[in-house]
Amino acid sequence: NDLDAAKARAVAEEIGGVAVPGDASTVVPAARDALGGGIDTFCANAGVGTGGGPEADEALWETAWDVNVMAHVRAARELLPGWLERGRGRFVSTVSAAGLLTMLGSAPYSVTKHAALAFAEWLAVTYRHRGIDVHAVCPQGVRTDMLAGTGTAGDLVLKETAIEPEDVADSLFEAIADRRFLVLPHPETAGFYATRAAEPDHWLGGMNKMQQKLEELLAAEERQSADGPGEAAR
Repeated sequence: NDLDAAKARAVAEEIGGVAVPGDASTVVPAARDALGGGIDTFCANAGVGTGGGPEADEALWETAWDVNVMAHVRAARELLPGWLERGRGRFVSTVSAAGLLTMLGSAPYSVTKHAALAFAEWLAVTYRHRGIDVHAVCPQGVRTDMLAGTGTAGDLVLKETAIEPEDVADSLFEAIADRRFLVLPHPETAGFYATRAAEPDHWLGGMNKMQQKLEELLAAEERQSADGPGEAAR
């Protein structure tokens, strides 16, 4: 599934699948029809990266909430009755390390990814004993178009340790084999998460220093832009 119909069809042809372009919320019924009634694993991977803080437009906040959270809720609503009836199913939620930590420069993304993690946790707590496995995939930087669009904040926080999508898939397969909820393609995320929980002020202080560095980089970029290429060269 993808909003880009051509890309969705290209991948479907490559893997012998069925393309369902459009809103991710429409995928479950179409997938059920294509598979003859049963869905074993659902990957809730649709996501949108929205920058800004409280000043971000209301529509951007609504889009982030709709795609990053409610698309997961709607999928689970469609899937759970069948899974509970047969006593098995697997829900894979692509969250992001931002759901465990935060993302500089992007309040809508950070907030909604925290909510996506909370929903995945709720599913696991509520249905694990009934045969439903839930996995929350929480990578840091992954070399995708979304990372390329994060700009200076992404370069500062994510670019240096970015990995390939295939690495994320490998981590997920390992977690599935172990029936492990939290999928951390960047193992160091666990340490950051532990520090955030055990020493929140220490963690906040470190993140705030990184925020200050980001502001310095953005100010330098703004000065360079105002000066023009000629001034920058001199």
